[in-house]
Amino acid sequence: MQRRNLGEDGPETSAIGLGCMGMSEFYGASDEGESVATIHRALDIGVNFIDTADMYGRGANEELVGRAIAGRREEVVLATKFGIVRTDDPAERGIDGRPEYVRDAIDGSLRRLGIDHVDLWYQHRVDPEVPIEETVGAMAEAVEAGKVRYLGLSEAAAGTIRRAHETHPIAAVQTELSLWERGALEEVLPTCRELGIGFVPYSPLGRGFLTGRFGSSSDFGTGDFRNNDPRMSEENFDRNVRIVEAVRAVADRRGATPAQIALAWVLAIGDDLVPIPGTRKASRLEENAGAAEVELGDSDREDLDAVGGAVGDRYANMETVNR
Repeated sequence: MQRRNLGEDGPETSAIGLGCMGMSEFYGASDEGESVATIHRALDIGVNFIDTADMYGRGANEELVGRAIAGRREEVVLATKFGIVRTDDPAERGIDGRPEYVRDAIDGSLRRLGIDHVDLWYQHRVDPEVPIEETVGAMAEAVEAGKVRYLGLSEAAAGTIRRAHETHPIAAVQTELSLWERGALEEVLPTCRELGIGFVPYSPLGRGFLTGRFGSSSDFGTGDFRNNDPRMSEENFDRNVRIVEAVRAVADRRGATPAQIALAWVLAIGDDLVPIPGTRKASRLEENAGAAEVELGDSDREDLDAVGGAVGDRYANMETVNR
């Protein structure tokens, strides 16, 4: 697996990472044994950048990842996040960036993961009620204490990134980016490049849509959050299939899968990007990792660029993103 540096002074990681969110929640039932085997397979083939968060499964995902990497900690560049607060109501979300919450959050993550430090620690969402300088200042205390190596932000606007970086160096920004969602190309990615910050695209496969495995908006099972995704609604699904058709056409020319083409498009944006496609299956992991070997030609990129992004909002509630 190829390696990339996350920013000018950030960690070196595999060119493609592994998002673990779906192993615990959001995409319907999962098998923990299969998920652990997938993480082990990732490490075996050199995919060492593992991404989780304290809100995935209300802590259960961090515990799963912790069990999976036990005995192999030195092989992993481990990222986790804090800041989204869950309650017993699965649909209820809060955001907390208060310094006292930040201090408790890192200790909770380390306990669940069973490790003594996190390699990359993100604020999952920006708290509009707390100045970013206060939140990042508290995060920096964790760096000074040896609990965290590098700091990151998720779904932060360009101005917020600048203010945070002035408070303490930010190594990486994580934001949705794919053929499906290209908004980060306008301001966020250019700001990261100006400041020497790495960029981590999440949902680089458009929440699975770009793989071409879904034929209609009724294909998602019980407990799958995509049932409430505006872009996968009955109204928008057929309008967005045009993107998959363009990806399939390039895949046929290149002898690759649609997933590999979608990931190759993200990788070709620059070597300062490290996408983190999520999967629960080792076979899909290996397919995704193969995208690092796919080289798109000029005509391929032109065809993919020309089709444009998806129709519909990214989330049913857009208030918490790009702050």
